[in-house]
Amino acid sequence: MKDVYFNTMQAFNEWYGFETFHPLVSVVHFDRESALKEATYHYGLYALFLKENKGCKLSYGRTAYDFDEMTVTSFAPGQVIHVEPAPDVMYPKWTGLVFHPDLINRTSLGRNISRYEFFDYTSNEALHLSVAEIEIFREVLSMIQQELHHNIDKHTRELIVSNIELLLNYCLRFYDRQFVTREEINHTVVKKFSDLLDQYIASRAEQEGLPSVAYFADKCCYSAKYFGELVKTETGKNAKDFINARLLRAAQQLLSDDLLSITQISQRLGFEYPQHFVRFFKAQTGKTPTEYRKRA
Repeated sequence: MKDVYFNTMQAFNEWYGFETFHPLVSVVHFDRESALKEATYHYGLYALFLKENKGCKLSYGRTAYDFDEMTVTSFAPGQVIHVEPAPDVMYPKWTGLVFHPDLINRTSLGRNISRYEFFDYTSNEALHLSVAEIEIFREVLSMIQQELHHNIDKHTRELIVSNIELLLNYCLRFYDRQFVTREEINHTVVKKFSDLLDQYIASRAEQEGLPSVAYFADKCCYSAKYFGELVKTETGKNAKDFINARLLRAAQQLLSDDLLSITQISQRLGFEYPQHFVRFFKAQTGKTPTEYRKRA
């Protein structure tokens, strides 16, 4: 496995076979039939890449970088990225902006670069763009590229840096949209989970048994692991605890009906044996169902 160092624009452009139009910045498009090789890249540059296919796997040490087609990945000086070819994609395709930190020295962008947190190591999630956002991203890149093909004059650096700053500000907006959208989706999923759980306890548990995390994850079209993490993030409880809380609430309601025996209640809730229900109830409340019923 090869270690590759990108400390200059020249080194980056030579590695990928791009022409250098400016010593400190490049706008590039990679779509050649050139197989990707596994390597570790040491970045001394800032980079934003719009991935047009998922042609590789990226990782920071043991942390995988989550990205997909038509997403933006971002890297900063000092970062070390391991790249492994994706077995099902022969040739990667991407468009990118790469610039040396010297380009933004003594500029407002240089002084405020830390506000763009997507460059940070802790941000290992790509920016997922809508069709309209992709168009904006490409338009700003095109403006930078036009300036790179213009003869260098006293305005060149200011115009390039201002357009880079414009692009980074758009990325901030797009990330904000991404997280707001996710929060809305997650809230909707938890609401669906809650409704399905109540319906299950009321009408299916007696025939099908106790509700499981896997059952509701499948109904919401997620893996059990991801579903559990989503519920934990949104409610502060893991999915199993969420189910147990609803079972307990249903049990307490049923125990208020003196005509129902403990065995009948345990059957209605999906417990295979009454003693399992008694054990569950005592673990949740510190009392047996009978003790709870007497004190209710």
